[in-house]
Amino acid sequence: MNFSYWEIKSWLANLDFTIVGSGIVGLNCALYLKEIYPKANILILEKGLLPQGASTKNAGFACFGSLSEILDDLNTHTEIEVIELVKKRVEGLQLLRQTLGDSTINYQAFGGYELFTENDDLFENCLSEKDNINNLLKPIFNADVFSIKDNTFNFKNIKNQYIFNAYEGQIDTGKMMEALLQKVQSKGIKILNSITVESFSEDQGSVKVKTNQFDFSTSKLMIATNGFASQLNIPEVKPARAQVLITKPIKNLHIQGTFHLDQGYYYFRNIDNRILFGGGRNLDFKTEETTEFAQTKLIQNKLETLLKTTILPDTNFEIDHRWSGIMGVGKQKKAIVKQLSNKVFCGVRLVGMGVAIGSLIGKELAELTQN
Repeated sequence: MNFSYWEIKSWLANLDFTIVGSGIVGLNCALYLKEIYPKANILILEKGLLPQGASTKNAGFACFGSLSEILDDLNTHTEIEVIELVKKRVEGLQLLRQTLGDSTINYQAFGGYELFTENDDLFENCLSEKDNINNLLKPIFNADVFSIKDNTFNFKNIKNQYIFNAYEGQIDTGKMMEALLQKVQSKGIKILNSITVESFSEDQGSVKVKTNQFDFSTSKLMIATNGFASQLNIPEVKPARAQVLITKPIKNLHIQGTFHLDQGYYYFRNIDNRILFGGGRNLDFKTEETTEFAQTKLIQNKLETLLKTTILPDTNFEIDHRWSGIMGVGKQKKAIVKQLSNKVFCGVRLVGMGVAIGSLIGKELAELTQN
């Protein structure tokens, strides 16, 4: 790159912290670093024009797990681990709302619904375990989380009862990220876009960073790339693509709340009188373990079929737009927040819960530097 003296001096010299990724984790990490070290020189590098992974691509669910998801987690995690997962998600959502304000992110507490197809045995299992899970979560909420509600939304091919979660809400993802970006830049933190970090190495008390555009040094490097973490040699994180579509506006759309189907592998909501509908990764896990932003016929056809037969069975609708986001998943659901080496730290593997835990993971990542 043909940098001037001024460009090097203002953007790339004397960097105390460089953060890789300008998503929810990276931006919150920057905010808390500035709180801990008010005079720190902080740079954020983002590979996309916008935060590229899932932070600006998600469905805007302010959730902490449906009943069937929590039951499924108990197959691979201890009760204490599951309680801790839910607790962190709840704390993270509170932190997000506190940081930006409910009106800024258009937070609405309409509750969440889990739906079950007519021939799904999972409903009976959830019903039989509902009281046990409510008791398990009582220390967090001081109340029952899950209850039963009748089908009032005229969905078809769905059991006549839903499992309702009064503590679930929804946000406007775009407004959240806009507000976070503005807050970060108002603190004098710099963001450079379209910069991909290719490699890094520690050298005499600093970290040498190689990007697709230039090389530079930083005192400490914070990796917050989540779904792309494996590209920076964090093997415990695998990418997981989530495909989404949205309809054109629909008149008299009475659907309100957030909705989960098939253990949370499908999810939908009303946004601006449109149905935003995503999921289907479970149809082809191997193909969806990718960092490529694209849609597949298999999943898009399934989403459209479910719209026609189940969600909007008596309504004419048109698809307006389709996209995908990249999450970070792994064998465990606990996020990885750790020191990788003397000067390098990471906060990754948010398993599709970035809205819920991103703020908290960013804070924890910043606090690692105090140890």
